[in-house]
Amino acid sequence: MTIEEAKQIIEDVTQPLGMTVKQFDEAQFHSLAEDVLSKVSMPPFNRSAMDGFACRKKDLSGPLKVIDNIPAGCFSCKTIQKGECARIMTGAPVPDGADTVIMIEYIEERADHSILFVKDKTNTNISLKGEDLKPGDLLLPRGTLLKSHHIAILAGAGVDTVKVYVQPRVGIISTGSELIEPGIQQQPGMIFNSNGHQLLTRLKELGLSGHYYGIGRDDYEALKELIHRATEEMDVLLITGGVSVGDYDFVPAIFKELGFTIHVSKVAAKPGKHTLFASKDSTYVLGLPGNPVSTYVQFEECGRLLINRLMGSAYRPLRLKTKMAEDYQRKRNDRFELLPVKINGDGCVERLSYHGSAHMHVLSAADALLEIPIGTNHLITHQEVYVRPL
Repeated sequence: MTIEEAKQIIEDVTQPLGMTVKQFDEAQFHSLAEDVLSKVSMPPFNRSAMDGFACRKKDLSGPLKVIDNIPAGCFSCKTIQKGECARIMTGAPVPDGADTVIMIEYIEERADHSILFVKDKTNTNISLKGEDLKPGDLLLPRGTLLKSHHIAILAGAGVDTVKVYVQPRVGIISTGSELIEPGIQQQPGMIFNSNGHQLLTRLKELGLSGHYYGIGRDDYEALKELIHRATEEMDVLLITGGVSVGDYDFVPAIFKELGFTIHVSKVAAKPGKHTLFASKDSTYVLGLPGNPVSTYVQFEECGRLLINRLMGSAYRPLRLKTKMAEDYQRKRNDRFELLPVKINGDGCVERLSYHGSAHMHVLSAADALLEIPIGTNHLITHQEVYVRPL
């Protein structure tokens, strides 16, 4: 199936895991389970947008007597009358009678506690009450994945608790008897395990604490026991390797034996052809290929979609339009490809020396993944293309 068909299946099969209430400052990386409406006006009063003098615009042609000094956080009890003004700080409430704040750089101060406006014109420099939000306006919609700026929005509107979706518990297993952990003496034929630690780090970037179950050896019963334990304890299992068709690729058979329904087993994608998605009740499995670039790309394609879906938010990768800096030719066009590339100083796509999906080091030099659609063999210089920033 196409990668789009596979992603649609993931969306159709999964649903949010549940809801809870969080303090606003503990809700980062959670998705809102309901719309949040503003209970206040923003700004809550007519507010000075800068340091200066509050006055009546029609009085700017003559001297203005300074009758008050208004710091932020204080209301003035005085009303600005003809020929009067008040010194005011940024963020302070504008006094009654004033409709303009003159920038302090636009005035000349006189010895008699008055000022003169020395420019030809000025903006009003007042943020009006409710111009950003009024009570009842939508503050943040349901499904918003809360990031730092959303927390600031909640705090600025005085929202102290929010209803959010529960974060999934995510487990990770790397399969393969050839794998060893970094720090262990490498023997002939052994490979350091990068996938498990790559996925743990990706989860941390999404605000999740993954549980690493370690390396699953190529022993059917032992691997089945490890997978069974992980799927009993977790909502999602990310498993790398063992999902292809080799003699020791036990993963699909194990999930069938454990009662999982396999919805996706192969996709027209490069890298990551052998990507597996399975479910049993409210437990979900994403099986990723063992080569690390495949794992990286298919986690971006399918893993983030799965996790966001369980958290009640949509995931759509950021796609930017740019142009090719050079020609590119590929032999086969039967798979959608995401190719690690570099963006040059002109904002155009340059190829990198790339040896295939085991070449993890290429990602250290890559700025983006280039989208190459099914049916496309040849990209030419200056052709418009889409990339996904890394």
